[in-house]
Amino acid sequence: MAQEDGELDSLVRKRIRALRVAQGWSLEELANRAHLSQSSLSRIENGQRRLALDQLVTLARALDTTLDQLVETATDDVVTSPMIDSTHSLMRWPVKGDPGMSVVRQRMTEPPPDNPARMRAHPGREWLVVLSGTAVLMLGHRRFRVETNQAAEFPTMMPHAIGAEGGPCEILGIFDRDARRGHQREAGDSGGQGTGE
Repeated sequence: MAQEDGELDSLVRKRIRALRVAQGWSLEELANRAHLSQSSLSRIENGQRRLALDQLVTLARALDTTLDQLVETATDDVVTSPMIDSTHSLMRWPVKGDPGMSVVRQRMTEPPPDNPARMRAHPGREWLVVLSGTAVLMLGHRRFRVETNQAAEFPTMMPHAIGAEGGPCEILGIFDRDARRGHQREAGDSGGQGTGE
């Protein structure tokens, strides 16, 4: 247990320094923001001063992070496998940082419907990245071509549909909690693909 505590202590000190450097701040600037002396901050970063909870809370705020993120330990489940939905030809990965979000990989072969009455709308926000081919995103009466390596982001309250243009395309869709729920409800109601497209 003492070894684990020592590793966490070292990790937290490295994070404090890395976050400070990433912001482009000197020791003096972070010390001022955290209401610490520059020498105290230097000793904290270098392991010459004990980490106190009240200082960690203050440093987390000054670094625009949370205490939980500052002291979070690495988990063993860094690599995850997708859940396969063979009925709809989908692969899903849950996003650990926000259990309400999910990522879906999908191959599309059909163009999207261009009739807004056949499009879906529900609360939430969606992001998509085209991995190969060309996707067409319909948002109401607007049509967007999204090429390989391009991305799109849109509110899902706008009637929307996604499909392929000129051959198959493969996309990664990222859904926030509300968009994911909306797609799951629609898939359950209609037997659709569950991605809103």
